[in-house]
Amino acid sequence: MTAELKLGKKWGLRRMATPEGHFTMVALDQRPPIANLISAKRGISVADVSFADMVAVKRTLVDTLGAHASAMLFDPNYAFPAALQKLPAHTGLVVTLEDHRFRDTPGGRLSHSINDWSVEKIKRVGGDGVKVLAWYRPDAEPDVIAHQQRYVEEIGKECERWDIPLVLELLVYPFPKSERHTLDYIESPEKMPELVLESVREFAKPKYRVDLFKLEAPLPGATLPARDGGAAHLAAQGWFDQMGGICKTADIPWVMLSAGVTSAQFVRVMEYAYAAGAHGFLAGRAVWWQALQHFPDLDRCAGQLRAEGGATLAELEQLTLRAGNAWQADYSEFDGMKAEGELCAAYA
Repeated sequence: MTAELKLGKKWGLRRMATPEGHFTMVALDQRPPIANLISAKRGISVADVSFADMVAVKRTLVDTLGAHASAMLFDPNYAFPAALQKLPAHTGLVVTLEDHRFRDTPGGRLSHSINDWSVEKIKRVGGDGVKVLAWYRPDAEPDVIAHQQRYVEEIGKECERWDIPLVLELLVYPFPKSERHTLDYIESPEKMPELVLESVREFAKPKYRVDLFKLEAPLPGATLPARDGGAAHLAAQGWFDQMGGICKTADIPWVMLSAGVTSAQFVRVMEYAYAAGAHGFLAGRAVWWQALQHFPDLDRCAGQLRAEGGATLAELEQLTLRAGNAWQADYSEFDGMKAEGELCAAYA
């Protein structure tokens, strides 16, 4: 019974969701995209971007958007010290574990955790969930695949040990030899949906102990056809339906990431995703990227965030209420308890 209870995991997911059971979350753990923006606006190298500027941007994002999200995703190095005091008490807290400085080898990318950071520390600082991004391609070199699988599996075991939800983000990426190779995540117009689905299928296996998937669209979000019942719409929906089917079979709720598309494009992505059974979103740049173009005028950034970012979130929330799949914690294990002390004994 001990392994089945997972009360911390269930409570963490509840904290990340709305009362209706939807995940309407905002990602603020992006590091290279924000550093690159500050670099361009300041006219300095990325290496010279200051800690103060990174913190100021993240504080502004939380201050303006925190009340509108069911949960927010923080990185520990910038968002956490910048904005924990700004995060509303009713808003869940998901914390990043992986370092954005992955190893890019000819055979594929190798992920690792942030120095001096762990699942235990995320639990101890009050996190409701642990988020891990695993760069993954099923056609990478065998040693790379084995490394990535082992990395996620070990984190899954730690999340089970500390009874905290594992939020797994999967991203397909270009190999170094590709003409479109970049170290930043830019959604490729040549994305192969088979690679996306094979990745989800692998990590839906029970050994990884994933509690919530954060997934990219199987097709480029910027080029999805209108949902008009035509052949192109139905073909695109078929790929989303396959992804949703994998998650449903594994009984793992899933949300969509925004992948840097525009807010209007992301709304369309979510229409497809909800038709396939998605439970919400964990969006970043689709919500706040345009407003940050006013940096270093943070007051102007905040004004546009309140107007346009808030409107985007409101539109997504209404769509989610109307079409999203609700998740609810299952506490049926309690039904079989008949005597005082059973819970304490079972939850060892």
